Amino acid sequence: MQEYLKQEREQAWRIELRGKIKNIERGEITRVKMPEMDATKRVCFQDKEVNLGLDNTSAVREAQRCMDCANPTCIDGCPVSINIPKFIKNIERGEFIEAAKTLKETSALPAVCGRVCPQEKQCEASCFYTLKLKKDPVAIGYLERFAADYERESGQVTVPPIAPKNGIKVAAIGSGPASLSFAGDMIKLGYDVTVFEALHEIGGVLKYGIPEFRLPNRVVDVELQSLEKMGVQFERNFIVGRTATFDDLKDEGYQAFFVASGAGLPRFMNVPGENYNGILSSNEYLTRVNLMNAADGSFDTPVLKGQNVAVIGGGNTAMDSVRTAKRLGAERAMIVYRRSREEMPARVEEIHHAEEEGIEFINLANPVEYFADEKGRVKSMRIQRMELAEPDASGRRRPVVIEGSEYDIPVDVVVVAIGVSPNPLVPSELPELKVSRWGTIEVDPETMQSSLPELFAGGDIVRGGATVILAMGDGRRAASGMHKYLMGN
Repeated sequence: MQEYLKQEREQAWRIELRGKIKNIERGEITRVKMPEMDATKRVCFQDKEVNLGLDNTSAVREAQRCMDCANPTCIDGCPVSINIPKFIKNIERGEFIEAAKTLKETSALPAVCGRVCPQEKQCEASCFYTLKLKKDPVAIGYLERFAADYERESGQVTVPPIAPKNGIKVAAIGSGPASLSFAGDMIKLGYDVTVFEALHEIGGVLKYGIPEFRLPNRVVDVELQSLEKMGVQFERNFIVGRTATFDDLKDEGYQAFFVASGAGLPRFMNVPGENYNGILSSNEYLTRVNLMNAADGSFDTPVLKGQNVAVIGGGNTAMDSVRTAKRLGAERAMIVYRRSREEMPARVEEIHHAEEEGIEFINLANPVEYFADEKGRVKSMRIQRMELAEPDASGRRRPVVIEGSEYDIPVDVVVVAIGVSPNPLVPSELPELKVSRWGTIEVDPETMQSSLPELFAGGDIVRGGATVILAMGDGRRAASGMHKYLMGN
């Protein structure tokens, strides 16, 4: 890999670009700001994207900040190993389609990743500006989105080259980011790849879990179409283990399987009154709106709407839920989180956008009981105040109860967003498969191979809940591991 990166960096056009602007001048360029739709307008639309994207001039100017480092540490921070300097330098010289092609060398979903990946914790955290200059990093995520969007909107969508077909059939179970990344790599290697999806739409969490104001479905659809053009087959409404067993699929010629069935089981807190009407999981809430179009009056999908909506949790899913509630008409949309603002795991950008949209944050608080009206609909919640003690195993300070601090607030909808558990169907169908006490599939972390040699796994069914880009990294490692296994290496 290092030799490849070195050869790419020493291409004539890269050398010429480095000579056009002195590094000291590059370092003086101010990081670009992402244009945003006005908060007062965007809360009226479920499907209007908040971030508007960079224009050509802004993208080129930001790309000029990149030093084209001899040791590109930014790549070390990317779970799918994008050649970050190469795609950014292509933007700098105005070759935007070439930038998109570079992204597609290792990423099946560049337009998705440019929107939802936590670059601030990954590639940008490993940028030379961050590590050495103590300045704002190059806006790698913004530039990734720019290149992918330019390609799509220009109508010049490219398809990565694939190897000649080798006649070997492999299957991916689930169609979320892990499976899509796996499928993209395997199809490039010449395999016949089929992705089996239980739902009626492909995309997994990209479709049912992430709102369109963060990730429009049309953007996901174009990336899926690219995979189809490469030869990936998609089977919808197909539950492996019910529609057909693993043995059935083996009889059809499938020689290996990648399980990425996700973590779709919601978690609740088991506090008194949690079964009242009006209290639901973030999984159900977001799926109804994102996948089943409940916010669109032309669809008959029901969804609970309220004037006083509380979302329990502090992660990205909680932010997605509370901002969705605001767009569904909530007068008071609240985040209730047991730690402080600083400990919230949600992206800083999502918290910032939520604040702009009038979301109320009730930090250092936890629900302890719900109360209902005479019809069984939740009407209020009792909250207990918390304070932070010493750090726990996660490294965050542990919240402890302040005795006698309870108080009630009115709520008519409560969305619980405190995490998810793995879907149990595949492990239940394969009793010999080794799983953890949490129900996740145990794998070799390098190859993603399970205790069954022909079965590999990745994403939330292994991690129990993680980011899109970490799932994609799992898919890439699984493709590499499976290829070696099938080739007898």
